[in-house]
Amino acid sequence: AVKVQRPGILGEIALDLYVLRLLTPIQTKLQNAVNRQPTTKEDIDTAVSLVDEWGRGFVAETDYRLEARNTIQFEEAMRLRKLDAVCAPTVVEDLVRDKVLVTEWVEGTRLDRDASSDVPRLCGVAINAYLTMLLDTGVLHCDPHPGNLLRTTDGKLCILDWGMTLAVPNDLQYALLEFIAHINTEDYDSIPQDFINLGFSPADVSLERLQSSGITEGLSFAFRQLSQGGGPAKIQERVKEEFKERYGSDLSDIELRDAARADMLERMEAQLASEGVDVKGVTNVMEEMSRRNRELFALPPYVLYVARAFSTLEGIGLSIDENYAIVQECYPYLSGRLFTDKSPRAKAALRAMLGLSESEDYSKGLAAVKEGVGAAPKNSLSPKKLIEMTDNFASYTAATATVDRDGAGRTAAAQEFAKLLLDKEGSTLQDILVEEVAKFGDATTRSLLRQAFVESAVAKAIASSLRAPKDAVEQSEQLAALLPEEIKKAIIDQPALLPQLVDELLHPTVEDERILTTADELREAIGGRLDNTSLRSAMAQNLSDGASIIPSTPDITPALQQIVSDTETRDFVLELLPGVSVLGRKVGAGLFRRAAYRAMNSPVLPEDARKQLSDVNNRLADVIDPKEETVEQ
Repeated sequence: AVKVQRPGILGEIALDLYVLRLLTPIQTKLQNAVNRQPTTKEDIDTAVSLVDEWGRGFVAETDYRLEARNTIQFEEAMRLRKLDAVCAPTVVEDLVRDKVLVTEWVEGTRLDRDASSDVPRLCGVAINAYLTMLLDTGVLHCDPHPGNLLRTTDGKLCILDWGMTLAVPNDLQYALLEFIAHINTEDYDSIPQDFINLGFSPADVSLERLQSSGITEGLSFAFRQLSQGGGPAKIQERVKEEFKERYGSDLSDIELRDAARADMLERMEAQLASEGVDVKGVTNVMEEMSRRNRELFALPPYVLYVARAFSTLEGIGLSIDENYAIVQECYPYLSGRLFTDKSPRAKAALRAMLGLSESEDYSKGLAAVKEGVGAAPKNSLSPKKLIEMTDNFASYTAATATVDRDGAGRTAAAQEFAKLLLDKEGSTLQDILVEEVAKFGDATTRSLLRQAFVESAVAKAIASSLRAPKDAVEQSEQLAALLPEEIKKAIIDQPALLPQLVDELLHPTVEDERILTTADELREAIGGRLDNTSLRSAMAQNLSDGASIIPSTPDITPALQQIVSDTETRDFVLELLPGVSVLGRKVGAGLFRRAAYRAMNSPVLPEDARKQLSDVNNRLADVIDPKEETVEQ
């Protein structure tokens, strides 16, 4: 394929941009007049800056050497990340000139016109590829119109025309990643800070003011609609139905619009009043809110390219599936990224998505907990979210690793997940699972010890025998008078207190109950996928008393059988076996750090004993698995 630049194109672009810059202030004033809004200098400056940003992109498209570099770098980045289901044309570098670009010919069909059965999968590949560009490689292809997305004859997605791209800084990538994570978990309280990080709001705006602006409610509504899919047409239908439920089913479209406008006006007045503004003194409430919103919100130029790219992808998806939901298609990539990214910001986002707080440091004993372990803040792993993200991770890996989703793609997914769990270098998911295993082991051990030393018949009998002498002394004044106080304390009082101390020491905390409940939920969720009653039924046929005494036996699912029978996967797992010992050491160290945490926060042990036990356990943990210092990013 040979691309030759049309003579004089830069002059034509410059003229078009000059005319656009002249017309933009007029267009801005007319648009604001239609919306009954005043036009400020900031409005015009913003509109002109957007024209300038488009101009930058148009001029960049005339640099064919830059386009060649972008194409080559994208291809290399996808191979490095093992996204083999997506590609770009191979550049013939020796023939590239300032105004001539030569690539190898790509045999394929436009994605939106191809009737192959794997086109829906390739739409998912496209989303994952663009999210990888936006949130990982930092170079976003900004011209994904249908003509630039091909399904190749070997079932890959080929992205053409790399002239217009957007550089995405590392800090912005993580800000976007955090924003998507907060949307996914419906953590709308974090959205105001996200808006500042993304450049939608000035850095000097207070979070409280952003919160009171109603942005969280608006985003909650918008993403609830987007998550249901269907594009603008179906969103409009759903919004209309919601308005009918809220304002009256017998209202016409115009009456619904007026009712919604009146409701919005009432909310604005309430917001202004909450900020101490005399609503009666404001001649135009909407004008005042518009002025205030200009102080709170801005439109960064990069949003134009991101919106253009993903709206085009959504359009292609909707052409294949009328219920296509681009928001839902983003979550597999999110899971894959958060499971593998070891940066502090990604780790924090993953922990938040799984229902966990910031990483716990048992080596410090968590001395801030004043009332014992039970007073720790809620910090519970969500089994539902863990399984959902695991499924998304498998879907992302299988879909992007190869053109064969049900064969080699599934094998690739199994390999990547095995690496996450057994890699000697560790991973964020591995750290979280080790932490949860340590918590579960600790809570289970305490539960078993309590059953043995507090709740069992033998333990109760021993406790009763230890308390009997004290009860006898308390009931007999003569016996109490015969025993010296020190002897009475040593052989009667202190042994009598031992059962109570053991009871208090092993008493289940709120956190223990939460951990055990989480473990049960996770067991049920996983068991529901693996449980197979065929073996149980077969065994029961040979027993006269039926199946009631035969527990449900986990059977190997077809997917797991395929993984186990795959030689390449088995060899890969064998290579990772050294990581099992590393994982074992991490779990052991986690148990010791958990023990240090328990000791430091015990309401029963004396202060010196707490410090000594905590120090010993932390030292043992550091011997088994020394903690490495991490560098903040």
